[in-house]
Amino acid sequence: MTRLADYFVLVGYDVDKRGSSDGQGRILQRFPEKDWEDNPFPQGIELFCQPSGWQLFTERQPPTFFVAVLTDINSERHYCACFTFWEAVEDSQPQKSLSGEDDEDSGVIQPAQMFAPKSLVLVSQLDHTEVFRNCLGLIYTVHLEGLKVPLETLIGNLLTCFIPIAGGSQMYDSTVCSFNLVPQNLACDWLLGCFQPGLDEKEESLRTITLGAGDRQVIQTPINDSLPVSGCSVALLFRQLGIINVLYLFCAALTEHKILFLSSSYQRLSDACRALLAIMFPLKYCFTYIPILPGKLLEVLCTPTPFIIGVSSFFRSETQELLDVIIADLDGGTVTIPECIHISLLPDPLLHQTQTVLSMILDPELEVADHAFPPSAMQPSSLKIQDKEIRAVFLWLFAQLFQGHRWCLHVIRIHPEPVIRFHKAAFLGQRALTEDDFLMKVLDGMAFSGFVSERGPSYRTIDLFDELIATEVERIRLEEGNPHKVMKHVKQLAEQLFKNENPYPTVAMHKVQRPTEGSHLRLHQTTFPHLDEVTVQLFIDHAAAKQKNEIPAVKSEKKCMVPSGPPPDTIIDSNVLANSARRLEVVRNCITYIFENKTVEAKKLLPAVLRALKGRAARQCLTQELNLHVQQNRAVLDDQQFDYIIRMLNCALQDCSHMDEHGIAAALLPLVTAFCRKLGAGVTQFAYSCVQDHSVWTNMQFWEAMFYSDVQNHIRALYLDGNENEKHSQEHESVPEDKSALEIASEQWRQWPMLSKDKQQELIQKEESTVFSQAIHYANRMSYLLLPLDTSKNRLLRSAGLGDFESVSNSYVTNSIAGSMAESYDTESGFEDAESSDVANSVVRFINRFVDKVCTESGVTSEHLKAVHLMIPDIVQMHIETLDAVHRESKRLPAIQKPKLLRPALLVGEELVMEGLRVYLISDGRDEATGGVMGGPPLLPAEGAIFLTTYRLIFRGTPTDPLVGEKVVIRSFPIASLTKEKKISVSVQMDQFIQEGLQLRSCTFQLMKIAFDEEVASDLAEVFKKHLHKLRYPQHVNGTFAFTVGQSFKLVVEHKHKEKNQSLKTLSKNFVKNAKRTMSRQHVTRKKYTPPTWENRSSLQSEVDEDDISVSEEVDQSSLTLSSTIKSSDRQTMSNVVERACCRDYQRLGLGTLSNSLTRSKHEPFRISTINRMYAVCRSYPGLLIVPQSIPDSTIQRISRCYRQNRFPVVCWRNSRTKAVLLRSAGLHGKGVVGFFKSPNAPTAGPSQADSTSLEQEKYLQAIINSMPSYSDAGGRNTLSGFTSAHMSSSDSSDKQRQPKIGALMKQVMGSKEELPGKWGSIRGSGLMSSYSPDIGTRLAGKDTSSPQTNGGPSEAHFVQQQRAYLYIIGDKSQLKGTKQDPLQQWEVVPIEVFDLRHVKTSFKKLMKACIPSSTSTDPNMTYYRCLEESDWLCLIHKVLQVSVLVVGLLDSGSSVMVSLEDGWDISTQVVSLVQLLSDPYYRTMDGFRLLVEKEWLSFGHRFSHRGAQTLASQSSGFTPVFLQFLDCVHQIHLQFPMEFEFSQYYLKFLAYHYVSNRFRTFLLDSDYERIELGVMYEEKGERKSQQVYKSVWDYIDRLNKKTPIFFNYMFAPEDGEVLKPYSFISNLKVWDFYTNETLSEGPSYDWELVHGRQEQMDESDRQDTSAPKSQRKIIWPCYDNRSKVEPDAITKLFQEMQSLEMELGQVSEKWKDMWDKIKATQRTESKLESRHSLSSSLLMSSNLSHHRRSQGMYVKETRVGSSLSLSMDSESSVTATPSSGMGRGQQSTSTLYSQFQTSESENRSFEGILYKKGALLKPWKPRWFVLDKTKHQLRYYDARQDKDCKGVIDLAEVESVIQGTPTMGAPKNIDEKAFFDLKTTKRFYNFCAQDSQNAQLWMDSIQSCLSDA
Repeated sequence: MTRLADYFVLVGYDVDKRGSSDGQGRILQRFPEKDWEDNPFPQGIELFCQPSGWQLFTERQPPTFFVAVLTDINSERHYCACFTFWEAVEDSQPQKSLSGEDDEDSGVIQPAQMFAPKSLVLVSQLDHTEVFRNCLGLIYTVHLEGLKVPLETLIGNLLTCFIPIAGGSQMYDSTVCSFNLVPQNLACDWLLGCFQPGLDEKEESLRTITLGAGDRQVIQTPINDSLPVSGCSVALLFRQLGIINVLYLFCAALTEHKILFLSSSYQRLSDACRALLAIMFPLKYCFTYIPILPGKLLEVLCTPTPFIIGVSSFFRSETQELLDVIIADLDGGTVTIPECIHISLLPDPLLHQTQTVLSMILDPELEVADHAFPPSAMQPSSLKIQDKEIRAVFLWLFAQLFQGHRWCLHVIRIHPEPVIRFHKAAFLGQRALTEDDFLMKVLDGMAFSGFVSERGPSYRTIDLFDELIATEVERIRLEEGNPHKVMKHVKQLAEQLFKNENPYPTVAMHKVQRPTEGSHLRLHQTTFPHLDEVTVQLFIDHAAAKQKNEIPAVKSEKKCMVPSGPPPDTIIDSNVLANSARRLEVVRNCITYIFENKTVEAKKLLPAVLRALKGRAARQCLTQELNLHVQQNRAVLDDQQFDYIIRMLNCALQDCSHMDEHGIAAALLPLVTAFCRKLGAGVTQFAYSCVQDHSVWTNMQFWEAMFYSDVQNHIRALYLDGNENEKHSQEHESVPEDKSALEIASEQWRQWPMLSKDKQQELIQKEESTVFSQAIHYANRMSYLLLPLDTSKNRLLRSAGLGDFESVSNSYVTNSIAGSMAESYDTESGFEDAESSDVANSVVRFINRFVDKVCTESGVTSEHLKAVHLMIPDIVQMHIETLDAVHRESKRLPAIQKPKLLRPALLVGEELVMEGLRVYLISDGRDEATGGVMGGPPLLPAEGAIFLTTYRLIFRGTPTDPLVGEKVVIRSFPIASLTKEKKISVSVQMDQFIQEGLQLRSCTFQLMKIAFDEEVASDLAEVFKKHLHKLRYPQHVNGTFAFTVGQSFKLVVEHKHKEKNQSLKTLSKNFVKNAKRTMSRQHVTRKKYTPPTWENRSSLQSEVDEDDISVSEEVDQSSLTLSSTIKSSDRQTMSNVVERACCRDYQRLGLGTLSNSLTRSKHEPFRISTINRMYAVCRSYPGLLIVPQSIPDSTIQRISRCYRQNRFPVVCWRNSRTKAVLLRSAGLHGKGVVGFFKSPNAPTAGPSQADSTSLEQEKYLQAIINSMPSYSDAGGRNTLSGFTSAHMSSSDSSDKQRQPKIGALMKQVMGSKEELPGKWGSIRGSGLMSSYSPDIGTRLAGKDTSSPQTNGGPSEAHFVQQQRAYLYIIGDKSQLKGTKQDPLQQWEVVPIEVFDLRHVKTSFKKLMKACIPSSTSTDPNMTYYRCLEESDWLCLIHKVLQVSVLVVGLLDSGSSVMVSLEDGWDISTQVVSLVQLLSDPYYRTMDGFRLLVEKEWLSFGHRFSHRGAQTLASQSSGFTPVFLQFLDCVHQIHLQFPMEFEFSQYYLKFLAYHYVSNRFRTFLLDSDYERIELGVMYEEKGERKSQQVYKSVWDYIDRLNKKTPIFFNYMFAPEDGEVLKPYSFISNLKVWDFYTNETLSEGPSYDWELVHGRQEQMDESDRQDTSAPKSQRKIIWPCYDNRSKVEPDAITKLFQEMQSLEMELGQVSEKWKDMWDKIKATQRTESKLESRHSLSSSLLMSSNLSHHRRSQGMYVKETRVGSSLSLSMDSESSVTATPSSGMGRGQQSTSTLYSQFQTSESENRSFEGILYKKGALLKPWKPRWFVLDKTKHQLRYYDARQDKDCKGVIDLAEVESVIQGTPTMGAPKNIDEKAFFDLKTTKRFYNFCAQDSQNAQLWMDSIQSCLSDA
C-alpha cells in the first residue's frame, strides 16, 4: 500500500517581488510541513506551477490543470498535479501580502484590475491524473461555491488515502480516523470514504475513496504494476504526429538522442512524453525526463546528455538554435531532425511490417478504400482501445527484436546478489544482425543495460513481455508475412493490456462535485483562505498511529522461474547461408590427411580449405574437428602438421571481426594453447605464438565475454557437483548437459532464504574463489596472445593501440577501479632501457585493466584483487622468458619444405649483383594470371626468388597453387627501364604472414609486386633496394650495362677515374684539343669531320670508289690544319666517317656529293657542308649537313643563332619525283634572346618566318625555294610548272576523291572545330588543338573550297596550284602569336599546337596504369577503357600521325616543308621520321629503317639518355617516351599497310624494348658529339670481346635475321614509289599489344638467346617428374604461353618442318632467306606464265600466298571465269579519312589495290573481264574492264580492274540484240574474228572484242541470259 498523495501545496504570486521584471511564485502553505522520511519534499515546485512564468493578467482566466513530473536525486519520479485559478490583486495595496489574511476572515474583496494566479498542487509518486484532477477540482469547488465542508477536512482526508500500487492486496478503509477522535466541528460524512463491506472479493482491485464532501471515486489500480499505464496518450500521440514521425521519435529515444516536444498545451506535453515512454516498454528510459520544462530552466536544453523534454510553444524561438535536438511540434504535427543527426531506424522487414500493422489500426478503412462494396462498419476502435492496440504492436516488435536474448545471458554470480552479463556479440552473430546499426546502438544503450539487470534474473515475477518471449516467438515467426494474422495477435495482446489498466471497467461509482458553468467569472470572489495547519496535521497523525498498530500489508508476489523461450540460432536458421556439405567434407578430409601425415593430399586440398574457411559453417566445422584431435589438453605435432594447422587457424581468424560474433575465436582459444611442436631440448612452441596478428585478441569486449562465459560454466559445474566440495573448478567436461546456468541459478535463488547463514557464506566464498581462479587463468591466456614471439618487435601492440580500452567494454557496471593498481606498477620500475619492457608494460597495463573490470563487477574481494595484480607482472615476465627460448629455437628450424630457388639463365657478360632473395610474386590488376575472365589456373601468387643482375631484375618461381605447381613463372625487366618503386603492405594469405613488399614498375610494361619472405631480413631488403637504385641511376652513362658488360668492376672504376668526370662544359672549352685526342684513338673509326688533305685525296678515292662518292667542298684554313694531323693509316677511318654520316642516303636522294674538284657544281641545288665538323655550330647536329648550294658557311653560322640550341634548318630528305625537300630545325628563339646575336646591318632576328626581320634567314629560305624545279621553271609566281601540272592532271580523279584533301587535313591539324569521326573523335580540352588564326595558312586551308568535288569532274590542280606556297613552315602556335603573313613571301607558316613533353610524360604514366594496373578496381570509373581514354595516349599518336600525313600530302603535291617545332629533337624528329617513312618505300625496309633511325634520331641528337633518365643527373627529369611514341605510330601504319613493310611487328617491339634496356650502346647518350667524346661512336667489327656481346643493336638484329625470320614480314610485297596516307582518327588506332601482352613462361622474348638459345638446356630437376603419359592436346594459357611459338603461323611452321627434315636427312640446313628468295622467284615465273593465258593477271605478285594488302580484308579469286569476291570488315567510308597513296605518272597505285576490297552492297559483279571497245566516231579501240551486273541490270565499264569510278554504263533494258561481229578499222591484231561481237541498243551500236572466240561466246551468253531473265 502507498499514499495516494504525499504533499498538498498552495502556491501563490509573490506580491513582494512584483516590481522585478519577471514575476515569481512562492509557496504559501504546504502539508504536511515536515518531510516524509521515505519521500522528501521536491524543490522548485513554484517554477513548475507556472512554466511560462508568473504574470498578472487584466482578466480572470479559466482554471487550468496539468501534471508536471519532477525527478529527484534518486531518480524517483514525483507527479505534481497543478490546479491553477486566478484571484484579484489590489493595485492600491501592492505591498499587502495575501498570506497575511487571517484564515477565519472571509471578507469580500472589491473588484480590482489585476488578477494573479494561485495553484493548488498535489505531489504524488503515483500517476493517477484523473483522480488528481477530481480531487483538486473538488477542493476548488468547495472553496468557490462556499460549501459547508471545511477545506482542512478535504485536504486531511486526501493526504491520508492509502491505495495499493497494483491489484491483489488486502482491503481496508481508505480513511484512517474514527468518528470519536475527530473534532466535532470537522466532522463530515467521511464514512462514505470508508471501505464498504458489501463489495465482493473479486472487486479487490477497485479502490473507492472520498474526501468527505459527498464525493466518491473509484481508483483502478493496474493488475501488474510493471506494465505502464497510458490511458489514451499513445493514440493521441499518433494522431498528432502520424506513424512515420512517431517511429522516428521511438528510434531516436532508443538510440539515445535528444527529443524536445513543443505544444501550447501543458497537459498534451505530459501525455506525449508519457506515451513515448509507454511504447518503449519493456525498456525503461533512464535519461533526463521533464515533460514540462519551466521557461526559467531552458538552459537545460543545452545539456550534452540525451533527454525527453516538453516546452511550451511560447518559447519556440529559443529552441531554434539547438543543433543536435530533434523537435516534435505536437500542434503542427511535424518532427524536425537536424542535418547533423542520423537516426538509425528499425531493420528493414520489421520497419515495414510495423508500419503496415499501425496503419491497419489507425486507418482500418485504408485497406478497403478501393473496394466496390466496402463493409459498412469499418470504424477504428475507441481511443482507449486504439491506444492499447498500438502498444501491443510495439510489444510484438520488441518480442521480435529481443527473441532469444535470454540464451545470451551469462550468470557470473548467484549469491549474494545476482550478477548477470549479456553476450552482445553472440546475440548479434546468431541473429545475423552484426551489421544492423539500430540494434547495435540499442544493445549498447543504458536502457538495455537496465533491462538486463532488471529482467536478467531467472527467478522473479513475470509479466506479459516475459510470456510473449517464452511462448509466442514461434507464432510471431510463422505469422510474419501475414498482416491479418499479426493483427489478430495484436488485438489479443491489446485486450490483455486493457484488462491490466482497467480491471473492472463496468463498475462506475464516480460522484464528484463541479463548480457551475462560468462561476470563475463572478465579480465578487473570496480569496482562498489560509488553512489551519493543526487540523490537517491531526488527520495525518491519526493515520500514522493507525498504520503503526496494523499488521503491515505485504503483497504476495508470485515468483517463478522465467522461461527462456526458443534459442536464437533455431530462429534464424533459414537465413544463414549454410555451406554446402561438400565444402565441410573437404575441411574434414584435409584435417584427417594432416593428422595421418598424408602431406601431398593435404597440400592439394589446402587451397580449397582456405577458400571454404571464409564461410561460417566451415570455420565452426574446423573448430569441432580440431577439438577431436586434442587429448589431455595437448596435441604435439611435427613441423609440417604444425604449419598447416597454423595456416588454417589464421585463415579462420582472418575473417573474424574484432567482436567475434560467431564465437570462432572463442572456440579456437583453447585450441591455440593445445596444439604445439617440440623445437629442441625442453622447448615447446604453442600455436598461440603464430596466430597473434588478429584484432580480436586486442579487443577488451572479446576477453570479457570469454571470461564471463567460462565463469558461468564453472559456476554451473559448482552447483551441479552438489556436495563434492573439491570438484568445483576444473572438471566441467563431465558435467551433465540437462540444466542451463539460468535454470540452476533460478533454483538457487528459490532456495536461498531457506539456507542457514553458514551455508550461505560458504556458497558466496566458493563462487568468489571460482571467479578469482578464472581471473588468474585469463591473465595467463591474455599474456599468451598479446606478447609477440619476438618481444623486440612490438608491432601488434602498436597497431592495436592497447592503451585505449576504457571505452570499449560491453559490460554495464562501470565502477571499475581500473588504473589504481595498474599505474602503481608502471611507476614502480622507474625507467626501463630495454625495448621489450615497453611490450611487457603495455601488456601488464592491458591485463590489469581487464582484471580490475571483471573482478569488480564479479564481486571479487579486494584482497584477492590485489593478489591478482601482484601476480600479473610475474606472469608476463615468465612468459617473455619462455618466448625468448622459443624464438631462439624457432630461428634454427629448417625452412618448411619451401620450393628450391630456381636460378635464372643469364646473358653473356651479365652477372648477379645479389643472390636470389626469397619472395612471393603477387598478382596485380591484370586478372589473366589469376585465372580471371579468360579462365585458366591461378599462376599468381608464385613463390620464388628475385635476382638482381647487372642488366635485369628477374623473378623466377613456381605458383603457390599446387595444381599448377610444376609450371615455372618468370617475370623480368631491364633495370634501366625501372620507372617507379614503392613500398606496399601485403594482405594476401600466404604460407606465412609477410611483413613488407615492393612494387616495381617498368617502362617495358612490366609490374612486379613482390612480398619478401619472412626469412629475408629487413636489412637485406634495404641492401637490395640500394643496389637497385645504384644500378638504375649510375653516376655516368659509362656505368650502364652496355659499357660494363664483359668488363670487370675494376676496369669500370679505372675508366671513371681516367675520365675525371669532365663535364660537357669543360670539354667544349678546349674542344679542338679533345677532338684531336679523340680522333687519334684506334677505335674511333666511322665518322668524318673534315675532308682529307690534298695529298690523301687520291689514295682515299680508290678505297671509297665502291661508294661512288665525290667530294665538293670549300676548304678553309682550320680544316686544312686539322686534317693534316690525320695520317694515311687512317684512310679506312675516313671512309667509315663518310659512310656513317648517312652520305649514301644523301647521295641516293640526290642531295649532295663530295667530289675531287673544289669548284662548286652550279647545277646541284644542295651541297654537303662540313661547317659543323667540329660540332662548333651546333653540338646536337651531325658533322655533315645538307644546305642550299648558294648559302656560304659564314651565313649559316649567323643564322644558327636565331634558333634554339643553334639547330638551324637543314635538308633531311627530298622527294625524288616533285623535288620538294623536307627540312628540320628547332623553333625560333624568343625576341629577347635573339637580341644578343643581331648583326649591325640587320634588325633584331625575331620569329622571322612571319615578320621578315632577318634578311639572311629570308635568303636562306629563298635559296631552298629556288632549288625547287617548280619555282625555277616558273615564269612567274602563279604560273604553273610543267611537271607539277602534268602530275596533277595525270593523277586520276578517282584517286583524288579518296585522298584526304590537304585543306581539310590542314584545318584539322591547325585545330578547326570540325568534329572528327570515331568514338573519341571529339578533340578534348587537353591543349592539343584549338581554332587556328585565319590569317595564317589561309592559302592552304582554304584551297578545298575552290576545288570541284563532282564525280569525274575536272582536275582540281589548276584551282589549287595558284594558291599553293612553295615552302610551308610547320611552327609552334605559341611561338607565332601575333604574327601576320606577308603576301609577297614565297613561304607560308602553318601554326600548330604541339603537346608539351610533360603531357607525354603524364600520358605515359596513365597508359602504364591502364595497361598494367597495380590492383583490381571495382570502381566503374577505373575500367581499362576508361583509364586508356583518360591517358590521352591515343590522342597524342593521332596528333603526330595527323601532322605527318599533312606534311606528306604537301611534299607529294610539290611544296617543300620545314618542320620547326620545340627544340627540334623530339616532336620534330617524330614528324620528319614518319614523313620519310610514309613517303619513301626505302625506309620501310630493314636497312632503310635502320638508316632512318640512325640519321634522324641518333645523328640529329634526340636526347636518349636524358629522356630515358639513364643516369643520376637525369633522374629528376623522369622518363619521357618520345621514341616509343614514334614506334607506336609506325606500328599503327604497319597495321593499316601490312604489305608495305619488310620488317614485322616483332621488330618494332624489339626496338621498343631495347631502346630502354641499356643492353646495347646504340641508344645511349644524347648526340654524336657525346658519343665521340666518350669514344663509343664507332666500333670495329672484330673488336668484340666475345661472339655473344654486341654493342650495336643493329648488328645484333642483322645476326639474328640471318638465323631466323623473326624480324621478317612474310606479307612484304611493296609497290615502287608508294606513298602511304594512313587513317589517323582515334577510332582507327589500336592499342599496341606490346603494352598489354606478357609471357610468364619465359619472360620477355626480346633477349633472344635466353628464350630460344637455352630452351634445350633447361634443367629437368626444376620441374616435378611425372611418369603419366603425355597428352597430345595442347593448352595455351593466357599470359603464360608464347602463342606465336606454341601456335606458329603457316610459313614459320613450314620453315620449322623444312629445318627438321634437313636435320633428319643430314643435309646442311639452308639459310631461310635463300630458301624464301627461291620460292618467291619460282612464284614470279609461275604468275608470268599464268598471266599469258588467263583473263586477269595475278594481282598479288611476289608471294606464293594470296595474302591481303588490307590488314582486315579478304580476297578470293577464281581465275578462268574471271569473277572475284571481295569482302571487307572496314566500315570507314569518310572521304577525308581514307588511307590512300598516290604515285603519279599514271602508274598503277597500291592504294587502288587497298581500296578495291572496300565493297558496298550495291556492287554486285555477276561476270567481269577485259574487252576491247570501239570508241565513238574517229576514236580508237581501247581495252576496258567490263562488269556485268545482273542485280542492277547493267553493263558497266572501267578504265582498269582496280578503278572504283565507272567510265560508262550500258543499261540492259535498252539492249535490242547481241550478235556476232566483224573486225573494223583499228581493231586489235592477231585476234580471231570470232572474238568480235556487237551490242545494239536503242541509242547506239557498240563494237566489242574479246581475248578469243571462246571468251566472246561466254560474254554473249551471259548478256543473253541477263536479257532473257529480265
